Formats: sequence, C-alpha cells, structure tokens
Amino acid sequence: MFTCKKIYRDIPFAHRQHLHAGHCSLIHGHNWTIILTFTSSETDANGFVVDFGELKYLKAWIDEHLDHACLFNESDSEKDPLLQQYGSLFKAYVLPNCSCEGLAQHIYEVFDPLIRAQTAGRVWITEVEIEEDSKNSAAYSPK
Repeated sequence: MFTCKKIYRDIPFAHRQHLHAGHCSLIHGHNWTIILTFTSSETDANGFVVDFGELKYLKAWIDEHLDHACLFNESDSEKDPLLQQYGSLFKAYVLPNCSCEGLAQHIYEVFDPLIRAQTAGRVWITEVEIEEDSKNSAAYSPK
C-alpha cells in the first residue's frame, strides 16, 4: 500500500464542549490542523497517491465550513437560542460532536466519499488527525 498526507494548518475556529465541567464548556478558539492520510494500492500515471494540486475542493470545504466558524455539538441545548439571538455575529457549524475526536470522525465521513469519487475508488482516507493548537491531537481511523 502507498500512503501520503495532506496537512492543512492554522485554521482558526472555535468550539465549546457543553458537557465539560471546566473551562472547555465556554466558547473558545484554537488554531487547528487537519492531517489527512490517503491510501491506495497503486499510484496514478504520475506516480502519486493523490495529486495535491487536485485537492482544492477539500480546502474550499474547510474554508466554507470551518474557517472562522464556531462549532457546536448537535446536543448542545444552548446552541439554538444562541444562534437565534446572535447568529449574525458568527458562522456556526453544527456536528454530532465537536471534540477533536468527533471532528476527526466527521471530517472522515465528509471527505472519504469525496476522495473516492474524485479518484474513481482508487484512493481512500485511512486516518484523519486533528490538532488543537500544537499541544493536543486526536485521530480517527475507520474499522
């Protein structure tokens, strides 16, 4: 198998862990990094797993949904009142779980079908790692 990684660094966005007992329950931001590991059993005609220049659609998705956004868990009971009253003050993105682990899984579930479609099934994602600033990270790999 061949693998390669694409790294998107310094993506500013905020989140809140509404069930956390400490400061993480408050809206707070980080400069995030998304690391995608692509895998293929064969390279393309250029000898690449993926042509990094052909991944602009992934960066566009990141820019549209995450860049300068505020992420909320679907189950956050404060989310809807906050969005109704102050929704024009920030770009909200709602997902099942906005922890590093949850975001890694969500990115996998969004990006893996896109890369498979782009490469006619030749390439798939085997891991998504999310770095929360430079100190913490979590990864998701499918079974």
